[in-house]
Amino acid sequence: MAAVLTAAALSLTACGSASSSSSSSGSGGSSAATATSAAAFGGMDALVAAAKKEGNLHVITLPRDWANYGALMDGFTAKYGIKIEDENPDGSSQDEINAITSRKGQDRAPDVVDLGSAFAISASAQGLLAPYKVADFDQIPASMKDATNATYYNDYGGYMSIGCDAKKVAVCPKTFADLLNPMYKGMVALNGDPTKAGAAFGAVYAAALANGGSLDNIQPGIDFFGKLKQIGNFNPVETTPATIQKGETPISVDWSYLNAGYTDQFASQGIQWQVSIPSDGSYAQYYNQAINKYAPHPAAARLWEEYLYSAEGQNGFLKGYATPALYDSMKTAGTLDPTLVAKLPVVSKPFTTFPTEAQTDAAKKVVTENWAKAIGG
Repeated sequence: MAAVLTAAALSLTACGSASSSSSSSGSGGSSAATATSAAAFGGMDALVAAAKKEGNLHVITLPRDWANYGALMDGFTAKYGIKIEDENPDGSSQDEINAITSRKGQDRAPDVVDLGSAFAISASAQGLLAPYKVADFDQIPASMKDATNATYYNDYGGYMSIGCDAKKVAVCPKTFADLLNPMYKGMVALNGDPTKAGAAFGAVYAAALANGGSLDNIQPGIDFFGKLKQIGNFNPVETTPATIQKGETPISVDWSYLNAGYTDQFASQGIQWQVSIPSDGSYAQYYNQAINKYAPHPAAARLWEEYLYSAEGQNGFLKGYATPALYDSMKTAGTLDPTLVAKLPVVSKPFTTFPTEAQTDAAKKVVTENWAKAIGG
């Protein structure tokens, strides 16, 4: 029986000199840099005023076509008049962490990050993230956030899927097993390096589940891509909208919301991008929002989180074919857009058991140690 993606089916068990704006304060002299909620800063009006005074927000590795982030950034700027600088949009979760550590105390450091689960856990453990509870923090299920310290929380999610250019591929693959067919020589690409990028890491986990592995054993996923490399099917070009347009990555293992978005995005260009969620490797996951503990624009950073977790922000993710973290509570409250819900991908085999923090850490270690050996050479 087919099942529509819902938040309940995607929950994760947890996954220059500094600007003078960092001294912005709310009522009672509270500092934006240490505020753990809008209420602690003096309320939303105070937070909005402080954020507008800062005037800028630095984000990193947010492609405009990723989960509708382009429209979300535009909406935030239109609503608050705060300019957003989006650096390195095609970067990875590891790039985000590196930027926080290497630019500590600098005005060009990222204010907020959007991290794959393994990387959010790592950044939190390193003490890089600021505790902050958005207004609806209590509505985010405990399994979808750092419930103890509130240093990161799920924002949107989706299933691992196989995207395919039907005009360049005679028969589009629908499962991981299909990807081993010799007809796909040089075609199968990933969205990044799994040692650095959450999307590629998810692809390896899904491949592991499709090949006898488990949440405790990701090695079969590495072996699978190693086999794709050996038989000539693996394509080392990292998938981006540009590589799809140029025909360089005719098959891409990537998140469902990205592949579904490409179907719409490229239809007018004559590209028939088809999407399948493989039944033999059903794997779903969320990304996580977090604030840099040393954000140069701390008020704007916190306001950005409030915006993303408002009904407007969460429906914005939904418009990008991603399942928002507050899906269930918004459905109950009647604030979820039903027309957008109807467009979410449908899966034949729901993924309901998720990796624990220990399993994620162990899997990341295995991938870091073995990926290059399997794919290199």
